[in-house]
Amino acid sequence: MTRLLALGGLVLVGFLYWKPMHTYLRTKEELRQRQAEVAALRVQKHRLEVRIRTSSSGEALDREARRLGLVKPGERLFIVKGINAWRAKH
Repeated sequence: MTRLLALGGLVLVGFLYWKPMHTYLRTKEELRQRQAEVAALRVQKHRLEVRIRTSSSGEALDREARRLGLVKPGERLFIVKGINAWRAKH
């Protein structure tokens, strides 16, 4: 009887600890993923800051903005497809 009561107590304690432990481990894994994401974003930010510093003129910034598909206020964006095929024909 005492063994059965002790075993029941251990099962109860194990059951009570299972959910908090599961939550803790899941949160710990999520934190690790977020820290990796933050590290990657810091590297990306550093690269972008270097690119901003190295672009010495407004023209270089304009070229990069055009490459990204950005336009100045009041301008219209035209996307022309098939330029390489056209050049190959002519």
